[in-house]
Amino acid sequence: MAPPPIDLLADAARALAAHPDFRVLRRLVPVDHLHAGPAVGKTRIGIALDVETTGLDRETDKIIELAVQRFRFDELGRIVQIGTPRVWREDPQRPLDPRITQLTGLTDDDLAGQAIDESAAIAILASADLIVAHNAAFDRPFVDRRLPAVAGRPWACSMAELDWLELGFDGKALGYLVAQCGWFFEGHRAENDILALIYLLGHAAPDGETILAKLVACSERPSYRVNAVDAPFEGKDALKARGYRWDAAMRFWGRTVPEGDLESERTWLLQDIYAGHGEPAFHPQSACERYR
Repeated sequence: MAPPPIDLLADAARALAAHPDFRVLRRLVPVDHLHAGPAVGKTRIGIALDVETTGLDRETDKIIELAVQRFRFDELGRIVQIGTPRVWREDPQRPLDPRITQLTGLTDDDLAGQAIDESAAIAILASADLIVAHNAAFDRPFVDRRLPAVAGRPWACSMAELDWLELGFDGKALGYLVAQCGWFFEGHRAENDILALIYLLGHAAPDGETILAKLVACSERPSYRVNAVDAPFEGKDALKARGYRWDAAMRFWGRTVPEGDLESERTWLLQDIYAGHGEPAFHPQSACERYR
């Protein structure tokens, strides 16, 4: 049986969307812009980035798929041009964990003999005014280690730097956020993830400002890396609950906090963790240092 005509489906979708008991999700499709009007002020280049890896360990695991897509945005954070996605696969020289294959759909045969085009990837990333990932604390260390020539570029994290609850969303997962905007996509494939991220960045928040405009503003604010050096072992659960991550190489807990939260973070650490025995270290950060 032939599928219903597209016009009939579109009419049905509009009818369902108009009813309070239904919500319609539309598949994301490639586009070359999200804002059709003229750009306001000087435009800048952003890059949406996503990696798939052999595992979670930044020191021992490897990238198996890298996807990047450039976009141009104006001073209002409106995406006026979207480039062609570039996706590279890379052979990790070891068999994939079956769970990674289940998660990504990639197999050993898909990766055999494949390699990232370093010169092309470096040229694209070096052109960015801002690299955006939806979990930059995961993606950036892998990219910096694999492509050290671009290790100093500015990054922003659309998952961690925005207060999604305040913006009217539930949760932080990319697929869930995109669904709340009225779209769906096939997740855990790098090319689909970066398209979804670009759509999300171009979405208008309740106040009319784009998600990208809010993210750029957050990225440009000063922040501090807080390292709980020599924190007592018994404080590890409290540190983890507060968002600190364990640095296995340096052997301390750390997190990034906005400049405005610095004094409250210092007070909490001194009172609840160190209790008069030691003191944390604070290091100023810009977008070029965050998530490394």
